[in-house]
Amino acid sequence: MSSKTKQAMEFQPKDLTKDQLVRLYEGMLIPRMIEERMLLLLRQGKISKWFSGIGQEAISVGATMALHEDEYVFSMHRNLGVFTSRNVPLSKLVAQWQGKATGFTKGRDRSFHFGTNEHHIVGMISHLGPQLSLAGGVGLAHKLLKEKKVALAFTGEGGTSQGEFHEALNVSSVWNLPVIFIIENNGYGLSTPVNEQYKCEQLADRAKGYGMEGYTIDGNNILEVYQTIKELAESMRKNPRPVLIECMTFRMRGHEEASGTKYVPQQLFDLWSEKDPILNFEKYLIKVGIISEGELPDKKENLKNLIKKEVATAFDEPDPEADLELETRDVYRTFDFIKVDPEKGNSKELRFIDAISEGLDEAMMKHENLVLMGQDIADYGGVFKITNGFTEKYGADRVRNTPLCESAILGIGMGLSIKGFKSMIEMQFADFVSCGMTQIANNLAKAHYRWDQNADVVVRMPTGAGTGAGPYHSQSNEAWFTHVAGLKVFYPSTPEDAKGLLISAIEDPNPVMYFEHKALYRKISGKVPSGYYNIEPGVARLHREGDEVSVITYGSGVYWAQAAMEELGITGDILDLRTLVPLDYDGIEKTVRKTGRTIILHEDTLFGGIGGEISAWISENLFEFLDAPVIRVGSLDTPVPFSSNLERQFLPQDRLRDSLLKLKKY
Repeated sequence: MSSKTKQAMEFQPKDLTKDQLVRLYEGMLIPRMIEERMLLLLRQGKISKWFSGIGQEAISVGATMALHEDEYVFSMHRNLGVFTSRNVPLSKLVAQWQGKATGFTKGRDRSFHFGTNEHHIVGMISHLGPQLSLAGGVGLAHKLLKEKKVALAFTGEGGTSQGEFHEALNVSSVWNLPVIFIIENNGYGLSTPVNEQYKCEQLADRAKGYGMEGYTIDGNNILEVYQTIKELAESMRKNPRPVLIECMTFRMRGHEEASGTKYVPQQLFDLWSEKDPILNFEKYLIKVGIISEGELPDKKENLKNLIKKEVATAFDEPDPEADLELETRDVYRTFDFIKVDPEKGNSKELRFIDAISEGLDEAMMKHENLVLMGQDIADYGGVFKITNGFTEKYGADRVRNTPLCESAILGIGMGLSIKGFKSMIEMQFADFVSCGMTQIANNLAKAHYRWDQNADVVVRMPTGAGTGAGPYHSQSNEAWFTHVAGLKVFYPSTPEDAKGLLISAIEDPNPVMYFEHKALYRKISGKVPSGYYNIEPGVARLHREGDEVSVITYGSGVYWAQAAMEELGITGDILDLRTLVPLDYDGIEKTVRKTGRTIILHEDTLFGGIGGEISAWISENLFEFLDAPVIRVGSLDTPVPFSSNLERQFLPQDRLRDSLLKLKKY
């Protein structure tokens, strides 16, 4: 048990005025009374779920009131006091909790899983840890904009066991980001007590390992919370750096109400009930004459009536109507693509890799709010040298080497978006993106659909086999992301497209997974227009034309199809999709109608690849135009082998030749 737990609660008002002390008291009283109303409604069956923060109000209220109103707070599901302290209308909060159309997420999510830029609050996702990195992104934006501001993020003691906690604190420390990380140590992660969660004496001690300051304070003492955070925030605005604060408290109710509390020893409830943050502060204010005991009943009755009125207003709000157009539209931030044509007669021969580098360079010149992040991309220029020389040209603030922590950097990219920045994040190899799947699939992809916040992030993905790099540097994992609503997936095959599509990806305010095949980097060259130009996503390109067969493909598949057709003397269309999300269904339909015989080719393993989706769409919509079954050709359903003989067997070229002959004879 912490020494902070054992100490009697003492209040030191220092230079706080009477009005400030009353505001802090009322700040805690409001969420407590709202919760009491919610628990009553839960028992009446009028709401379905509730995560209680009773007993922890001093942390949420003290922390939020200690900050400037335009400083972002990244909250969790017991931080009702964050929202009430920022004067978020209760009727709108209840509408959110009830899944009403007028809630912050329009009925698409519940609880505190939302953000509101108007109030500078970003709520959690259920994975707990990822919001810590988002706070780091906002902290980085403050530094880049030279704003003397801080960000503040909450987590629980259970969340400190997640890798994202380590990654977020480490990056924030290395980059000196002005972020206050608060651990609400309430004794339990659902039913798991702290002795099964960590071995250190205090979680704040972990700060030493990150080279940052760490403090353990009484989370039930509103003045200690408020004054500690206010003083640290003032210091951090002048001297940007991260700080870790562990607030000792207790969860007076279950993880959520259905969980119950039978796993908690009664003596803990007895101990912590004596440390109730509101009752103790109330007694202190009465004792020193700042409030009178006689005025409290009227104050609480008035507040109770106001809460009942706001709740009733929210309950009368309409439920969302199932509007198909609205639901599908809101998955992405609206983006009106404006075509920028290349300069006529001004082009040069470039390798695939150099075209990507030139596209990044053009985008950096065009978009001053674009930040590049990735392992070894600064002075070293990246493992493939795509950003070689960028640091000298654009500075270390905009071309940032990162620690080895894919998830945190993706979260920082999301945080930068909240502050209006664009970011490009390089995965050193596409295989390594698995370390950041939560941020991509559950934060970047869902943010706009959930609460209208776009993620202006491009993730560059050096991908593919054919270089003898083995199972962990050769995967084709584009299909992972085509299945995630909210992401766009680009996959160019020519130098001209590589440059133009990369510029288009960076222009787009939505998250884009940008795949570039490593085997094409120095193997493929072509004429590339100079200067700034873009290519419209969702428009496929005919790489070759003919009447016998259609091969629908992308990436290296374009060149495999060309070589196989030339070798076999087959004439046909090779449709280079260029982008997988969005798909060019018109282009697919045109070539299928033309030849009636279709192969869908991709380097990705066959089972679960995007070829199955395209084949199904053709069968459902173009069946009457087919003269033969649609054939899918992909790599073997195995990991990518290292040996060149095994890798050749794994890749689909030989099976493509057999399929072309089979389809021609059908």
